[in-house]
Amino acid sequence: MSYKLILLFFIFPFLSSAQSERKIVNKIMAQVGDQVILLSDIEERKLQFIVNNPKAEPQSDCEVLEQLLLEELLYNQALIDSLVISDEAVDSELEMRFRIAIDEKFNGDVAKMEEVYGKTTNQLKGELRELIKKKMLAQEMQQKLVSSISVTPREVATFFNKIPKDSIPLINMRLSFQQIINYPSIVNEDREKALLKLQDVQKELTAENFDLMAKIHSDDISSAINGGLIEASRGMMVPKFESTALSLKSGEISEIIETQFGYHILLLLERRGDDYVCRHILKKPTYSKQAFKKSADKVDSAYNMLKMNQITWDQAVIKYSNDEMTKENKGIITNPYTGEQTWEMDQLNEIDQQIYLITDRMEKGDISKPSIYNDFYERKDGIRIVRLLERIPAHKANLNDDYALIKMAAENDKKTRTVNEWVNSKVTSSYIRIDDLYRTCTFQSNWKSN
Repeated sequence: MSYKLILLFFIFPFLSSAQSERKIVNKIMAQVGDQVILLSDIEERKLQFIVNNPKAEPQSDCEVLEQLLLEELLYNQALIDSLVISDEAVDSELEMRFRIAIDEKFNGDVAKMEEVYGKTTNQLKGELRELIKKKMLAQEMQQKLVSSISVTPREVATFFNKIPKDSIPLINMRLSFQQIINYPSIVNEDREKALLKLQDVQKELTAENFDLMAKIHSDDISSAINGGLIEASRGMMVPKFESTALSLKSGEISEIIETQFGYHILLLLERRGDDYVCRHILKKPTYSKQAFKKSADKVDSAYNMLKMNQITWDQAVIKYSNDEMTKENKGIITNPYTGEQTWEMDQLNEIDQQIYLITDRMEKGDISKPSIYNDFYERKDGIRIVRLLERIPAHKANLNDDYALIKMAAENDKKTRTVNEWVNSKVTSSYIRIDDLYRTCTFQSNWKSN
C-alpha cells in the first residue's frame, strides 16, 4: 500500500507532496504467523501519532512495534475464532472515513482528492477495504477479550491510591450546562415557498448546467461549493434520497422530492452496484419572522418565570424547550467526546463557542438572558437560555470530584493487564519473530519468549 494511501486511511492532515513521496527503505522488522510488519509500517504509525497528537511526546519504535504486534496477534486470533465483520459494517466504516477525509481535507472536492492520489475514489476504496476489515476484526477480537471487564468501587480506590502523590494528574477546569432552546416552527406556508423556489430553478435546469445551478441555488452549503456533488453507498443517505438516486439512469434528472431536510432535485452521474455519485440541489423551508418572534416570546416567558421563581428549571425545560437532544434530560448538554456531562474548554470551543461567552462570569445555578442560538450541525436558529450546572476548578485528581474519570482509568488499566495476560498465554504457541534491531526493547508483554 502506498504511503499516501496510508495517510488517507487514517485521515491525517495531508502533507506536502515532497513529504508524502519520501521513500522508506523497507525491511521485515517482525512477523506474527503469516503477517509481516515492515519498517515502513512502523514509520507510518509513528507519523500518524505525531500528526494526531502534536503536543505529545513522539512514540518510540519499540512502543509502535508492540502496538503492531498486538494488532496482528488479535487479527490471527479473530480468524481462528471465526469472528465475522459484515460487509455492510466494513462499507459503512469505509464510507465514513472517506466522507470525513474529503470534507475536512479537501473541502468536499472529490476531484481534488483523486488528483492528489492519482487514483479514482473507487480504486482507493478497493485498496483500503481489506485493510479496514482487518483492523475491524482485530478491534472486535480485543473487545471480545475485555467486554465483560468492570471494576468495583474498592478496585477504583485501590487503583487511585497506588498512584504516587507526585504523579496524580492535574484535572483541567470542567463545566457542565443545561439549556432551553425553542426553534421556530416550519409551517406549510414555509414549505410551499421553498417548493416554489425549487420549481423555478427546475424550469431552467439541465444536466449541463446542474453544477452551476447547484452552486448558485442549493441550500446545502457543504455540497453546493462543489456543484451539489454527493458520493454515497446504499444506507448512507435518508431513504427517499437514496431510493431516488438509485432509480435514475446516468445523466438523468429526478423530479422534485421531499425529505426531512427540505426539497431536492437529483442528477445521477454514475452508479456502480450500491455506490453512486450524484449532484443535488436542496431548498430548505425557512421559518417566518412571526414564527421566530413566537419562539422568542416563549423563551422570554420561561426566563421571566425562572427569575421570579414561578417555575422550576425542570418544569421550564419540559414546557418551553423543543430541542430533541436535551429536552428529555433536564436540558443537560452531553459531551460527545466523552459521553459525560462535563466539558473541558478545548472541547467546548470546538462544539459550542457561544456557550462559554454566555457563561464566563456566571456562578453555579445562574441562568443567561435569552439569546439567538445557531446549531452549526443542523444549520438552524433558535432562542436559548443557558444554565451553569457546575464549574469545577482546575485541581489535582481526587476520588470525590473525579470518580468517573478515575473509574475509567482503572477499567482501562484492568483491560490492559487482561490483554497482556492473554498475549503472554499466546506467544508461546504462536510463531512470532522480531528483528535483532528490536531485541533490546522493553515490552509490556512477553513478545520475545520464543
